[in-house]
Amino acid sequence: MSKYKRVLIKLSGESLAGNKGFGMDDQAILNIAHVLKNVHEEGVEIAIVVGGGNFWRGRDTDDMDRTTSDNIGMLGTVMNALRVQSALESLDLETRVQTAIKMDEVAEPFIVRKAIRHLEKGRIVIFAAGTGHPYFSTDTTSALRALEIQADAMLMGKTGTDGIYDKDPNKYDDAVKYDKLTYREMLEKNLQVMDAAATSLAKDNEMPVIVFGIDDPNNLIKVIKGEEIGTYVGG
Repeated sequence: MSKYKRVLIKLSGESLAGNKGFGMDDQAILNIAHVLKNVHEEGVEIAIVVGGGNFWRGRDTDDMDRTTSDNIGMLGTVMNALRVQSALESLDLETRVQTAIKMDEVAEPFIVRKAIRHLEKGRIVIFAAGTGHPYFSTDTTSALRALEIQADAMLMGKTGTDGIYDKDPNKYDDAVKYDKLTYREMLEKNLQVMDAAATSLAKDNEMPVIVFGIDDPNNLIKVIKGEEIGTYVGG
């Protein structure tokens, strides 16, 4: 019943923090892991990019240079990746973590052909440490990795929202939700659900993006089955 054969799922760091708002919430992570297992059992090949916002948001820091701040954020994504890996493996799923920063004692280095081979063998691959370079967000990493592994779609699970709105729905009662958008509209309207670099990368390579609410992890199953929830971004 799955609409997709291979997907790249972007999990925000906040989704791993649950109601704590910071750090890791074991139950929230396990809930997501159970849903990922259900998706995997549908025969879908799953790759994941994890954010690091539950530990570090470099753009909010004024007293250090951007490169150092982004490096700290990348290390935060590695911690999240290892925790998600542990949760998935507790459910008897086979996984691999690949990092863009070389740390051989902790995880594999990112090698695209190896990642694809893992997916073909039914393993869930978790990409950590962003692109390995400062000034690139995990949104941009998600678009890049989705293209590299030839995913059918990039799925962005967001906390605190169920799609893309014209303004923050948590602040404005009159915020209007978009069901569908073009990449150009995303850029022209400056809708910052993902950064411009990620949007441009998806646009130039015609990678479909679906933004949905991950507060209820079961929404992921609905997206995989093709239900029209969240916001679809395409050509």
